Amino acid sequence: MPTAFVTGASGFVGANLVRELLDHGWDVRALVRDQPGITLAGLPVDIVRGDLFAPDLAGAMRGCDAVFHVAALYSLWRRERGAIMHSNVDGTRAVLRAAKDAGVRRVVHTSSVAAIGVRHGAIADETHQSPLTELVGPYKQSKLLAEGEAMQAAAEGLDVVIVNPSTPVGPWDAKPTPTGDMLLRFLRGAMPAYVDTGLNLIDVRDVAAGHRLAYERGRAGERYILGNENLSLRELFERLATLTGRPAPRMRLPLAVPFAIAAIDELVLGRLGHRPQIALDGVRMAKEQMFYDSSKAVRELGLPQNPVRQALADSIEWFSAHGLLTTHH
Repeated sequence: MPTAFVTGASGFVGANLVRELLDHGWDVRALVRDQPGITLAGLPVDIVRGDLFAPDLAGAMRGCDAVFHVAALYSLWRRERGAIMHSNVDGTRAVLRAAKDAGVRRVVHTSSVAAIGVRHGAIADETHQSPLTELVGPYKQSKLLAEGEAMQAAAEGLDVVIVNPSTPVGPWDAKPTPTGDMLLRFLRGAMPAYVDTGLNLIDVRDVAAGHRLAYERGRAGERYILGNENLSLRELFERLATLTGRPAPRMRLPLAVPFAIAAIDELVLGRLGHRPQIALDGVRMAKEQMFYDSSKAVRELGLPQNPVRQALADSIEWFSAHGLLTTHH
């Protein structure tokens, strides 16, 4: 029975990955910083308390066949740049070093399509790379720099496969993610308008399967986009409207409106200690359609492509069952 060490195990992708591995007969060691919470409750996993910089990380990994490095600090606030870089770049370097010291057979490093960037007006695949300076904000830049750490470790002899999930939706989005937060705002009737942008969506359980398949079938040193369907934001809201009976927002906002709100939120109120509702970098990202081609992962890994519509339905059901439709975060 193979053993996996999973960082970020209590997060959205991590919690689904842990379930995927358990379903396929793996033993799992889950690295968590605090209490594991509802996402891991009742699962037969070994909880390892600590963070990416724990002094005995290599000891905790010893005897593992795989390290799945899922943990990352996701934030679009510029003022958190230092923390983002420390967690996502230095943290990745620490995990890779520990995996090498522990003699782990293969590391699957969770990057993001954020690291790839966008092709203006076109669909990007693994061969595309926006320059670091064109990646919007510290989060996207940190994900590319973390990939650089993974490639460096690969060059030094560590077996590393990189996966680049697009935008996952589905159950166990407990925090929730920014995408989950957008779904919740729609479900609560707090989404009066939309902006003209687009995303690539995928069932989070397919992302989890993609991680396992990358361990089994991925080529060392390669990146694989784990995505499925490209949808405009308007099309996404129309899907949600069909699923819920709630009306889709009809008003399309020019980007200047959220841009102005974000500027006040982040540059004025943020300096007074308020956590902004809208991040400037989030609005800047919305200027481009974030569309991706995941055919390489489908072809080489056998990445499943379950219907995004069902993942959205399951996401709504999960939020409802856990009382998130009525509570505001």
